[in-house]
Amino acid sequence: ADTKFEFGFETTEDGTERLIIADEVLTPDSSRFWPAATYEPGRAQPSFDKQFVRDWLTSPASGWDRASEQPPPALPQEIVAATRAKYIEAYEVLTGTNWS
Repeated sequence: ADTKFEFGFETTEDGTERLIIADEVLTPDSSRFWPAATYEPGRAQPSFDKQFVRDWLTSPASGWDRASEQPPPALPQEIVAATRAKYIEAYEVLTGTNWS
């Protein structure tokens, strides 16, 4: 669905600057991938990205108040496992290769 790229300038040994990519590229941490087969305009889309973690952190289940300036709680193992499964599925769909 979308992605972001972060760029910066690097000064080379001869003093010139060159544009470089400064972060990860096309990962579920920097991109939102939607399965094309289930896409429906006008509705929330299932996605392969870190939104799953954000949604849990902002839900009552986490017990975290973002406005409190307290650090977020540790993620429960079921959230970690579900996030891992989403990332593996994204890898397999995007590459056509089994994770294992």
